[in-house]
Formats: sequence, C-alpha cells, structure tokens
Amino acid sequence: MGLHERRQREKASIRANILQAAFTLAKTDGWGSLSMRKIADAIEYSAPVVYDYFENKEAILFEISVDGFNLLHKELVKAQRKHESSEEQIMAIVDAYWNFAFKNKEYYQLMFGLGMQCSGKGQMKEEFSSFPDMLYYCTYDIMKKNGSDLDNACHMSNALFSAVHGLISIMMMRKSDIPETMNKTTLDETVSAFIKSL
Repeated sequence: MGLHERRQREKASIRANILQAAFTLAKTDGWGSLSMRKIADAIEYSAPVVYDYFENKEAILFEISVDGFNLLHKELVKAQRKHESSEEQIMAIVDAYWNFAFKNKEYYQLMFGLGMQCSGKGQMKEEFSSFPDMLYYCTYDIMKKNGSDLDNACHMSNALFSAVHGLISIMMMRKSDIPETMNKTTLDETVSAFIKSL
C-alpha cells in the first residue's frame, strides 16, 4: 500500500471515529449536550483535528442525519417488498417506520428535531422524502382502484404521514399526562381507518 492510500485510509478512519463518537455521546447524554470538545476528547484528539474534518457540530449532525434517513429507507423498502397489494404495503411501511423510530430513537430525534433544532433543515429533500413518497404511491394506487378523486392523493398521504409522525413524537417525548392508550394500537387503528377512507 502506497503512502497516499495509507493517508486516505487514516483520514477515512478518523472521520468515521468522529461520527461514531458523536453518536455514542448522544446515546448517553443526548444530542443537546454534544460539543466539538466532547467529541475530540472521546476520540483522544485535539478539537482542531475534529474541525479539520467537519466545519462545526451542525455538519456532524447533518452527516449522522443522512445516515439515519438512509437506514430508514432500507427498512421501508425491505418491508414494502414483502407485500403485493398497496393496502398491505402501506401497513407494512408504517410498521417499519414505527419500529425504526423506537429502535433508533437517537437517529429519529436527530432526523426530525425532536427536543432540539432539526439538523440539515432544507438540505435533505431526497433522504427525507422516502417515507412520504411511499405513502403517496400506495395511497394513489388504492384510490385509483377505488375510483376516488386522485387529486386528493397528496393531501391524504400527507395527512397519514402527519398522523404517524405525530403519534411517534408524542410517544417518544411522552409526559405523565399522556394516556397509555396512545400506543401502537392507536397507530394500527389509524392506518386501517385511513385505508377504508380512500
């Protein structure tokens, strides 16, 4: 291996370590307490080294957000491919979205700015749109089969997206005054009622 290749590998390794350290710190202390200094301490480098790789903390958060959206997309595609009908697909992708959110709370909170400022605002159109796009295509297909007004497909799929994300946000940021009945059963009933309404 040449000197150039060795340096490139070393750079890639340090960059990956920075991202991993940031994610690990967020798991223990939360995204709000993350700082460039803490990341530098975690990887046992000086803060200027971290700044050599990322302009600021927001750049690190953006990169991790993109990773989260890409992981979510893979889960959604995997769930969708297991089913033939749009009705089954819409239920499967909502389930996959729900499962991703609660198995990957740190990612989800960062991706959607729960309890903090949203990372990469306006920069992640492609990554962000995976779930809403899947909901739209399934909704459109069901409405087409039912002979419904297709002009409403976008509005309807956005309403479902809002309901799913809203329920997850409520559950994730749950306070003692939120009833325990707000749970996955509520989501399943919402999706079933949505499909019937199309």
